[in-house]
Amino acid sequence: MTTTAMIPDDAVWDGVSNLLDRYLRIQADDQVFILYTADAREPAAWVAAELAVRGIKPALLGMNAVDDDTVEPRLRAALPDPAAPHPRIVLLTMELNSMSHVLQLRRALAPYAEDRWATYRIINASAEFFRHSMSVTPTLLSALNGALLTRMMPASRLRITSSSGTDLEVAVDSRRYRWLSNRGVWREGAFLVLPPGEVSTYPADINGVLVADGAFNVTSYTSHDARLAEHPVTVDIENGRVVDVACADPMVTRLMDRCLKLENADRIGELGFGTNVGTTGFIPLNSHINERHPGVHLGLGMHGQRLDVVEYWSDIHLDLITSDATIVVDGHTEIRSTDLMGFAGEVHPAPLTEGLHEEDIDGDCCGLIASEVARAKNEFLQMRDCQ
Repeated sequence: MTTTAMIPDDAVWDGVSNLLDRYLRIQADDQVFILYTADAREPAAWVAAELAVRGIKPALLGMNAVDDDTVEPRLRAALPDPAAPHPRIVLLTMELNSMSHVLQLRRALAPYAEDRWATYRIINASAEFFRHSMSVTPTLLSALNGALLTRMMPASRLRITSSSGTDLEVAVDSRRYRWLSNRGVWREGAFLVLPPGEVSTYPADINGVLVADGAFNVTSYTSHDARLAEHPVTVDIENGRVVDVACADPMVTRLMDRCLKLENADRIGELGFGTNVGTTGFIPLNSHINERHPGVHLGLGMHGQRLDVVEYWSDIHLDLITSDATIVVDGHTEIRSTDLMGFAGEVHPAPLTEGLHEEDIDGDCCGLIASEVARAKNEFLQMRDCQ
């Protein structure tokens, strides 16, 4: 049986150009390396084609997702001599469902000065990624993320509602629990995760009901349609833990049941707000693209905090996403997800200030669970048992 390659439309090509110009900031003398899995072959080809039009011939390296011991030696062989003068190295990884080989990439780049390389990691590489996630700029996302952060980080309480019936009371403690901001801005020595457009933290306490009518995004492979508009998931929450779940779709119900059977999966590990205003709808793919949609999402299970601050581990992270949200900050300031463009002129707080970090995932980023994550978990459990 033969398959027909997709012909990208103008919106996809615009997204490819935006990726290169606004996010990677490609220069004519950059040395570009594209590592891609089989399920991201076509998107990788689109990026390579656009680079070729600009007179840049990237090195293309195929790789297996999650388990591929050849990535490091093949990348080392392709990289320039670190002892000799060389152009800036731009490393782009493209995968559909996973984010793999972080340790191999780190080891391969170790001989190079951090200001001489930049690594960008795309999860959910697809036409939808370019069409939606890349239709906005890091400058705009910085302003939108900044607007939310400057209002919510100093707060102590949030009330979050949505048109579908969400009603949550949330306690915020930014001195203890860090905030993460993904706005598509590269930082020296970091691996930038794309798609961009989110701020998140760990709720000090959370009670009420979440009605997720947008989509789900889970750290496990599923081919089930992730959209929830026709069968929202209703979650009752008491003191930061799930006490009841309901959904009319039997497949989603089974998924929820399987997830919640895992240790600590009933904990609310993340309070997140999507800010990518280019993502105007939800797609069937189990994806970060949906998670970045303007609205609120709660992450059940694993958190994004340091393990000495939030001392539990979970083998799952399940995001449940609303189609919209209204946030009332400390009883007076109101933020509507449908009005985020009104914040386009605001300023993002400086990263690495007290309690604020930019998303830099050295491991899987809500993709498939890889061996590196399992190794980190075992090391953490051993350290905890020795204390």
